[in-house]
Amino acid sequence: MTATRPNLLFILADDLGYADLGCTGARDAYSVPVDVSPRLDALAAAGLRCTRGYSNSAVCSPTRFALATGRWQYRLRGAAEEPLASVHGDKVLGLPPGHPTLPSLLRDAGYATALVGKWHLGYPPHFGPRMSGYDSFYGFHAGGSDYFAHCDPRGRPDFWTGETAHTEDGYLTDLLSRRAADFVREQPADRPFLLSLHYSAPHWPWLTRDDRAESERLGGFGKHIDGGSLETYQRMIHHMDEGIGWVLDALEEKGLAENTLIVFTSDNGGERYSNNWPFVGQKMDLLEGGIRVPLLARWPARIAPGSVSDTPSLTMDWTATFLAAAGVAAHPDYPLDGTSLLPLFDDPLWCPERDLFWRMKHREQRALVRGRYKYLQVDGVEYLFDVVADPRERANLRDREPARLAELRAAWQAWDAALPPIPDEAKVSLVFTRNELPQATF
Repeated sequence: MTATRPNLLFILADDLGYADLGCTGARDAYSVPVDVSPRLDALAAAGLRCTRGYSNSAVCSPTRFALATGRWQYRLRGAAEEPLASVHGDKVLGLPPGHPTLPSLLRDAGYATALVGKWHLGYPPHFGPRMSGYDSFYGFHAGGSDYFAHCDPRGRPDFWTGETAHTEDGYLTDLLSRRAADFVREQPADRPFLLSLHYSAPHWPWLTRDDRAESERLGGFGKHIDGGSLETYQRMIHHMDEGIGWVLDALEEKGLAENTLIVFTSDNGGERYSNNWPFVGQKMDLLEGGIRVPLLARWPARIAPGSVSDTPSLTMDWTATFLAAAGVAAHPDYPLDGTSLLPLFDDPLWCPERDLFWRMKHREQRALVRGRYKYLQVDGVEYLFDVVADPRERANLRDREPARLAELRAAWQAWDAALPPIPDEAKVSLVFTRNELPQATF
């Protein structure tokens, strides 16, 4: 263990597919490898790449509830929304300010805390980043933002510094990256920090630095069903990667890189232009493509370079890991559901026996991962897969192994019974349907 408390940097991409980075298999439309993420690839080579990193949900805001609290998102009413809609003024649908969070626990232990980027856990005046433990906030509240107009998907201005509306010209990904790098440079040497850098990229609208005119055509509205391309999408990722490089450079300039734990991942699987190979499914699916995400960690003081692990983990495990690394205990009234991954840093083969669970109102989905096996239910139909031998979930073992199916089903039911049920009024909001875009048969 290091002698001083580490700085903590959590970088969260939005709707990034498993194979959208160079180090996880990014390719162009002709299946040629592309150099889309050189800085993140270098970070992976210098640290740990996890091949079985799972998001807590297949859609964004529920995963963010889990990350903020370190607990099953299903414990909070707002996380039942799939995802949280633009419900301004709602007093229920958000992260309760009284609930302990990763930033509030670290702040109370002496850490400086900042959120740069996407919040998506409820709207002022009842909810907000600075009401839930962040000293400072520079970003937006909604689930998405136009990269030039800086408005929510309904065209309403949504750019803030703290609780003050903010106006600043520029490409949003670059603005967030520069602010994060500035935050690092501003920190005193004698106080550790938590920096949550939550990008909107590569979430729609599909806009690169050169697409201001397309932003003006959209007028801040809509879900950009009529635009984008694989090339545009990959350039958006490259812009994000370049900006992450600016933050990494700032850490080096300050002499903080050695004792800073950096984690990079995505809030859920990829969407329209993403590459989720070799998995089937995407955002909104509990198939592997909807929940298996890129996961990288670097901490030179603790993690050996070139480490690779196939230990299954969830987003909320990083909340427990960050607190453990900082020597901060969870609130006794809100015990963590996540597991600290610190032992993984010393031994990439470390793999405790545990079950990972999911449930969604959308298509009545259920999932449980236990080791190499996965129980899945979609639209009332059950499946059993060996996701190590069959990561594409194409060989249904349900009838071959009925005893294992029954065992995993019972485990899921016991877990589900211990949590609040999904409310009838919880909403599912799909970005597009077959009326806008065709859906594959298989």
